[in-house]
Amino acid sequence: AVKPQMLAGVADELRGTLPPDQLVISIIAGASTMALGDGLDHPAIVRSMPNTPAQIGQGVTVWYATDSVDAQGKVQTRAMLSALGREFEVHDERQVAMATAVSGTGPTYIFLFIEALTDAAVHLGFPRHVARELVLDTMQGSAAFALASGKHVAELRDMVTSPGGTSAEALYQLERGRLRTVVSDAVWAAFERTLRLEATLEHRADADTGARGNRTRP
Repeated sequence: AVKPQMLAGVADELRGTLPPDQLVISIIAGASTMALGDGLDHPAIVRSMPNTPAQIGQGVTVWYATDSVDAQGKVQTRAMLSALGREFEVHDERQVAMATAVSGTGPTYIFLFIEALTDAAVHLGFPRHVARELVLDTMQGSAAFALASGKHVAELRDMVTSPGGTSAEALYQLERGRLRTVVSDAVWAAFERTLRLEATLEHRADADTGARGNRTRP
């Protein structure tokens, strides 16, 4: 649990100290299992991506385990990560990078929308504390309703969008502002940034491995 730029230093400190059967669970953004394994010289790695609601036990964590993680290691991983909220194992490591852009970074998108909607409510004339409660309760209730209904969110949206009504007018403005495209572009940008971080950390791990090899040569 360190910043990506601190990985090399921490790996240097831990290298050679881990028992062969030690399970290592990483939450370092952009750190692939290859970079982690090379840096630590250790095979049993779980790469995970939680999000900030994990701080109150309502997070979402996506994780990937290397082949060296046995069944017991996966049981331990699920037990630890489920304490933070929901956990999802994936079998393609690329999906952890994808999740970084969706659920990992997702709270920042939600917080920005909450902020924008709150500011709009204040602009209408609500006191800020009232606007904040209205927006947060609406977000929480809408998410709970979407989960409980089992219906596609487009169907739920259509249920409250009367022809010529206030929702229809508001949605027209959001679509006119290319909300869907902006969100898609933001998620894709976060994903590409994750891939660049992966490449940087893997390059550093390769360089460090090569340097260690040179130092050990007679």
